[in-house]
Amino acid sequence: MPLLGLGTWKIPREQTPALVETAIRKGWRHLDCACDYGNEREVGAGIRAALTEDPTISRDDLWVTSKLWNTYHRQEHVRDACLRTLDDLGLEYLDLYLVHFPISLKFVPFETRYPPEWVHDPDASDPADRVMVHDPVPIAETWRAMEQLVDEGLVKNIGVCNFNVSLLTDLLATSRVKPAVLQIESHPYLSQKHLVDYARLHQVHVTAFSPLGSAGYVEMGWTKRTEGAINEACVKAAAQAHGTSPGQVLLRWAVQRGTSAIPKTTKVGRLDENIDVFGWTLTADEMSAIDALNRNKRYNDPAEFCVGMGGPVPIYD
Repeated sequence: MPLLGLGTWKIPREQTPALVETAIRKGWRHLDCACDYGNEREVGAGIRAALTEDPTISRDDLWVTSKLWNTYHRQEHVRDACLRTLDDLGLEYLDLYLVHFPISLKFVPFETRYPPEWVHDPDASDPADRVMVHDPVPIAETWRAMEQLVDEGLVKNIGVCNFNVSLLTDLLATSRVKPAVLQIESHPYLSQKHLVDYARLHQVHVTAFSPLGSAGYVEMGWTKRTEGAINEACVKAAAQAHGTSPGQVLLRWAVQRGTSAIPKTTKVGRLDENIDVFGWTLTADEMSAIDALNRNKRYNDPAEFCVGMGGPVPIYD
């Protein structure tokens, strides 16, 4: 799996095809997608355009990740959800399919609403009905269906997102096909060192989402704290020393500590900048200074953002 991937969360649909096509033509080979992002058809259009425009790039050169949404955890829904994603992306297989959250919600049929998002019925006349409806499904049931996707060749690898050590331990103990990847929020303010080390010990690769920190969550109103590690003095000093941007320093920190990272951007110029984090390294002192920024500050936390949807949903310790 390429260590850098283009995150597609929050890329507007109308911008997605051109941005994905441009990214692929500029050398990006890893695309991180999800049903919940609502733009997989547009990602697929961008992939097709790039492969048509440049016949030297083939489907096998790309690594495409997608995710199983919370409403499809029951065994009878997993395969259909994967097939819908494949159809939207215009692909015959996924390189990686992840369980998006360890949260199981009541099934919403495709024809009712797709993607289902968090609330069960946003159009209900009674506000009390416009909330999440939980449907407890054992992780083991969902994972058995994920394993069957590998057996069928619909996906090459399976993994999980937003799992803690306890959930990952349980999954490793009961799975037939081991999780290949754990995708978690990780940046210098939330390094999650113990979890990263534990996953590495068990040969589960870690991908960091939101590697640049808080900006996207400020835009969504999930946090009012606008500070970010990108503005820290040690990050700016490292950028000056290496002739790079602070954002490049944060991405270099992520890959140098052994994780992959999936930064999102809608700016074509940033595609060149964000991928240019190889061929140079941060010094041990620079790495240590950035490591020391950890505050255990989480921006993507269902215990907070789900409160108005009928939550909270405290999935983290």
